[in-house]
Amino acid sequence: MSVLMCYREMADKPPPRGRAALLEAFKSRLTKPGIDKPLQEEEAPKPRALEPQTEPTTKIEEALLKEPESSPELSVCSFKGTSGSPIYVTANYIRLSIEKNKGVFEYDVRFVPEVDAKPLRYRILNSKMEEMGGVRIFDGGSVLYLPIQLPYVKTLFKCKHPISQDDVEMSVSFKKAKRLGECVHLFNVLFKRVMNALELSRVGRNYFDGSNATLIPQHRLEVLPGYAVAVDEYEGGLMLCMDAQHRVLRTDTALQLMNDIMRRTPEKFKTDVSKHLIGAIVLTKYNNKTYIIDDILWDHSPRDKFKTHTGNEISFIEYYKNNYGLTIQDYEQPLLLHLQKVHKSKSADMEERHICLVPEFCNLTGLTDEMRSDFRIMKDVAQFTRITPAQRLQALKKYVNNVKNCEKAKRILTDWGMQIENATIDLNARILTPEIIIFGQGVRHQTDQKTDWTGQLSRNTVLGPVDIHSWAIVYAEKDSRVARELAENMMRLGTSLGMEIRKPRMHSLNNDKTNSFVGACNQIINDTLQVVVFIFPTIRQDLYSAVKKIVCVHSPIPSQCIISKTLNNQKRIRAVTLKIALQIICKLGGALWTVHIPCKSWMVIGIDVYHSATGGKQSVCAFVANLNDTYSRWYSTVTLQDREISNHLRICFVKSLEKYREYYGSYPDKVVVFRDGIGEGQISHCRELEVPQFEDTLKQFQLDTKLCFVVVQKRINTRIFASGQRGPENPPPGTIVDDVITRRHLFDFYLVPQSVGQGTVTPTHYIIVSNTAAIKPDHLQKLAYKLCHLYYNWSGTIRVPAPCQYAHKLAYLVGQHIGKVPSETLNTYLYYL
Repeated sequence: MSVLMCYREMADKPPPRGRAALLEAFKSRLTKPGIDKPLQEEEAPKPRALEPQTEPTTKIEEALLKEPESSPELSVCSFKGTSGSPIYVTANYIRLSIEKNKGVFEYDVRFVPEVDAKPLRYRILNSKMEEMGGVRIFDGGSVLYLPIQLPYVKTLFKCKHPISQDDVEMSVSFKKAKRLGECVHLFNVLFKRVMNALELSRVGRNYFDGSNATLIPQHRLEVLPGYAVAVDEYEGGLMLCMDAQHRVLRTDTALQLMNDIMRRTPEKFKTDVSKHLIGAIVLTKYNNKTYIIDDILWDHSPRDKFKTHTGNEISFIEYYKNNYGLTIQDYEQPLLLHLQKVHKSKSADMEERHICLVPEFCNLTGLTDEMRSDFRIMKDVAQFTRITPAQRLQALKKYVNNVKNCEKAKRILTDWGMQIENATIDLNARILTPEIIIFGQGVRHQTDQKTDWTGQLSRNTVLGPVDIHSWAIVYAEKDSRVARELAENMMRLGTSLGMEIRKPRMHSLNNDKTNSFVGACNQIINDTLQVVVFIFPTIRQDLYSAVKKIVCVHSPIPSQCIISKTLNNQKRIRAVTLKIALQIICKLGGALWTVHIPCKSWMVIGIDVYHSATGGKQSVCAFVANLNDTYSRWYSTVTLQDREISNHLRICFVKSLEKYREYYGSYPDKVVVFRDGIGEGQISHCRELEVPQFEDTLKQFQLDTKLCFVVVQKRINTRIFASGQRGPENPPPGTIVDDVITRRHLFDFYLVPQSVGQGTVTPTHYIIVSNTAAIKPDHLQKLAYKLCHLYYNWSGTIRVPAPCQYAHKLAYLVGQHIGKVPSETLNTYLYYL
């Protein structure tokens, strides 16, 4: 309310001037609706004339002169390029708008005397909500959000304590009108309420429709359809990102898994159960919640009793019967333990809360490694999870219609003046020029929209062949035939690859025990041996890990591990042999192909971090950097750390700079870092902790080298669709989107690097955290796309730049199998492919 309006309300006396006018205006704002006289919260000084240019002398006047305002808006960041041919696309984003005269207004709530219990504060506030519009979001402390602005800066309410019935005075003070960009969290809370109104159940981060689950009975699986929704502020304004999701559940319970293990391996029952369950995610259908299993309580059972919040003791059998109507069948089963971290009462400190679960009611989620390696299972699951662009847009349309046809969901949005549009947003995108693959002897191949050059690779020599004069094959005696055939096929294949492959040393073992393979390593590895090939009878993690520890740490040498079943397929034997030969070439320092990258004297770095699924091991940070201008030779190193954000990158960077100068002859002019594995909430920490390590190292070396630091995100919900003759389809490889749906306050862009034969392609999100190198958008976008062609383990484009994928493979090998830092003698080879 302005001072002029306050003047006009006082018709029975002449309007006051100066300071008196300000005080009268302040008192009018303190007047509670429905009360005739103003509440005398503070004694106002007598009115007197206000001299010109006199500063306010009381806190009341100063507060009135400086009314709360919205926080200043940050500048819009744009990283828009121009190269490429235009293409019109759409994305899974829907605009949101706010009705006129509505918004989000923040208030501060105080109670006198103080009310400690959060539920009681809710009850007191709710008793007066009709006088404040009836709609609110309250955190239970002091922060209150309303969709309308109250007519007074400060409103006092006289209330009753819900229990003692004593008088409580509640003050609601206006703080500021929030910008839409400041309300992202609040809008996401509203859409969570919308999901609940649509009767969707939350599983993990997303919401699923359990009533429409699809069973895959032959594999004892079921697939839940659902949605991932998120509201954020983008260059094009406030928008909702919505994507169709699927959750694969196993119809087996944890108890059934235990019984299966008992039948198969009773002598290793506890060990195998712990291996399968600890770190796994289970779903309890009685409350639709997911839990990570942290331990198994073998000494406890459902007969055990625990104290409820009322202090009474009750057994798990009685608890599930009374609260959920569930009857526990097996009274002897152990309990599963989930450790939940919660805030202590009235404190920011965290404490652990123990949650015990009954295996009989815990459904297993996700697919095991054995299931993922089963082609038939993955094929059947993909029929329901890999949906086409048209199906995704249909799911989005269905969601919008459900919201608008559900009165409860619709009201949640209209109460806050929010409107959701009917159609997705249209975008102007660009397609980068297709790349030319360069093989040995100068052969060039123009890629097409499939971005696959497997056929050309088998018909041409490699870019950098390596002769193999001394190598060995280690195998169990029962695999003698496939070992001999592999040796013969490899020697015949060498000529077509442009290299010489001589006859290997054949080392046969009497059995396939781990100790036999480890002993063979110690016998045959010497300084003249170039590479060792191991043929394993079956997939065994313990055998693989033991061998890799020997050849990567204790007796470092490039190695290749093969499952004998792979070599038994005579129809694909040439393709399999070619794949093995190509991997061995890479592990010996050779190169398969390249693309033209006109960035001379640039160092490109890829970084990724591996975390153990059980959380029991240290995280592994892998660091991979190029050593030449053709980006075909790489330097790789790792460090062990305790968290995602690494503080050991300085050491890795120093080693890479020295190795680059050793190979190239000078230090790089520019350094481009592609950092994988960073989430939205970690970008500021990355900017503050990781970027300075590179900058400080360059200063320490007294180099004029400039830095560009880019975060690469591949696990995103953004989907981009092109318009085809038969309807929506995947955009072609090389599609760039760098406006409208990009972040409002970040320099970023989306790149679709690959083509997929089934389902919907997922773009990769690039966020430029620092760019002192002043690399132009077009140049960085092209560099990222070119690097997606240079991963030697796949003759096609991949989702992320090659150094990021190399770092991912290295971090996984060390974290999952080796557990130690590999020998530095292997650092210039791609020994981890």
